[in-house]
Amino acid sequence: MIVAEDLTKKYGAQTVLNIEKLEIPKGQCFGLVGNNGAGKTTFFSLLLDLIQPSSGGITNNGIEVRKSEAWKPFTSAFIDESFLIGYLTPEEYFYFIGELRGQSKKDVDALIGGFEDFFHGEILNQKKYLRDLSKGNQKKVGIVASLIGNPEVIILDEPFANLDPTTQIRLKKILKDLAANREVTVLVSSHDLIHVTEVCERIVVLDKGVVVKDIETSPETLKELEAFFDN
Repeated sequence: MIVAEDLTKKYGAQTVLNIEKLEIPKGQCFGLVGNNGAGKTTFFSLLLDLIQPSSGGITNNGIEVRKSEAWKPFTSAFIDESFLIGYLTPEEYFYFIGELRGQSKKDVDALIGGFEDFFHGEILNQKKYLRDLSKGNQKKVGIVASLIGNPEVIILDEPFANLDPTTQIRLKKILKDLAANREVTVLVSSHDLIHVTEVCERIVVLDKGVVVKDIETSPETLKELEAFFDN
């Protein structure tokens, strides 16, 4: 379970995140939505100990993330291309991540071999560095790399952005398959309300850093979210 309690992040006099309490049970596919500046990436950055909270904290499976690194072996993420290593090829990057996560090249090959449709012939055996790939193809690499090593917690920030429609459809299937495994907790932020309601069983809306809605996904969820953001 992931628990954020009395969590705030301030920059000077501006409070960009203020969450009194938020619990994400193990095995949940959790969606985070909100307009630009709502605090989505800030929350994920705090969860990954990329920035420090102004007050409060987050625990990941009982481990306070800012005080221990014991959460790292079972947690993975792709936030943006800064997570990549530009001078590596996709294959080299996958093997590097695999080594960090105790996976052999054979293990990594077996995993990435299952994503040929997702890669659409544009990633493997192209003899290109990651820095030379399009934003969409960089995202494909980062998403698949986040699955290496059988993580228990997977965090994806705006995974649908910069992907073509075919790849978005394939990504939704990947996320649904992950969600079907009740041992894996998946956190997804997105501006795309349609995609997130199709994939996530629970959706939290952030507005100016505050949780304003916490919804169990139903056939009416998309209309409810559209009505909220239309006001």
